[in-house]
Parts: sequence; structure tokens; C-alpha cells
Amino acid sequence: MTLAFDAVLLAGGRASRLGGDDKTAFTHAGATLLDQAIDAARGARTLVVVGPRDGVVVPAGAVVAREDPPWSGPVAALAAGLGVVEHPAPWTLVLACDLPRAPEAVRALLDARLGARPGHDPDLSADGLVAVDDDGRRQPLLALYRTAAVHTRLTSLRADGPLEGLSLRRLLAGLGVVEASVASELCADVDTPEDAARLGVERRPTRATG
Repeated sequence: MTLAFDAVLLAGGRASRLGGDDKTAFTHAGATLLDQAIDAARGARTLVVVGPRDGVVVPAGAVVAREDPPWSGPVAALAAGLGVVEHPAPWTLVLACDLPRAPEAVRALLDARLGARPGHDPDLSADGLVAVDDDGRRQPLLALYRTAAVHTRLTSLRADGPLEGLSLRRLLAGLGVVEASVASELCADVDTPEDAARLGVERRPTRATG
């Protein structure tokens, strides 16, 4: 069984605990973290990269979006990404661009969505599937969402005010999601220099512009 999905890759963020460096330019196993995310989204009908820094090259055919105002948080970034997809697929993969093992993480998520048995799809009624690490922490930026459900939820949030600064917890509060167990080492992202060292990620100093 195959799954029709778009992918929204969140490449923005101030990375303040990393001195403002562009985390997507860091490398792991010879590839940048942005390249790892792009590889993880292979098969997407539409690939959207939200908030890449100035000068970052995205693949041919990919769409670039930017939240307005810049640095306004993941909910605003997700809304900006969804807003540029002309012909939405039923599902949307949402992925942060700071996971060194993004391809393996997304593969585990999709395997959980499609089920272990060919043709088995146990979660047709759910609004989404969110990765949960070994400690029970939800990873809303490693998730597969029903596109229409997210659009409906964003409309509801906009009715209460701007999306700027909203947490993903607010978004999830109005969605009926199920959880997929994904090993912590696959969910691990890079937020600090210590994370980078522990995960074998090579830092590339850059400036927080764009």
C-alpha cells in the first residue's frame, strides 16, 4: 500500500543555543541535515521547505515558503508551508530539519502508519500520527497529519488571533492523533553543541540571516 502525501520541512528557527548558526547546514554521515530531511521526504507529491536561510539551495521542483513575520514559530511556519501547496495530498509529512537520522525516523513513522501487514491501514479515522520516543515524549515535528484536519485546526486558531508564537501543543490539542513509537536515537535533534557532539554532527558556523 502506498500513501499520498506532501512534505513540509521546517528549516527556520533562531538556533539561539547554537549561536544562531544554521542547523540545516550541519553535517551528519557526509550530508547536511537539510539534505537528510529532503531524503526522508522522498516520495512526497509536493516538497515545501519553510524558512531556509539566504543562499540555501533547495532541490529543483521544491517550493520555498517563509512564515510572516520571520521567526514566528512552528505553527506559523507550518501554516506558511501548507499555504503554498496548490493541490494538497490527503496527508502531510511535517519534519524538522535538525534530525541527523531523519530518513530512518520517517521510515519508522510511515511503517507505523501503513501497518506491518501489506494493505493494512489501522488509522484511517485519525487526524494524524505523531512519533513518540522511548521516554514517552511526543515529537510533533516528526509526524504525519491529515491535511484537511490541519487546515481546519489552523482556521480555528486564526479565529482566536495570530498564529505567531503558538506552540505545537496548541495545534495538537484540537486534533485526534495517534502515537507511533520511534526509537529515541532516531527522534534525537540538534539543539545544543552537546547534542551535536553526542550525535556525531559536524557544525558549520553560519549567520542567522534570512
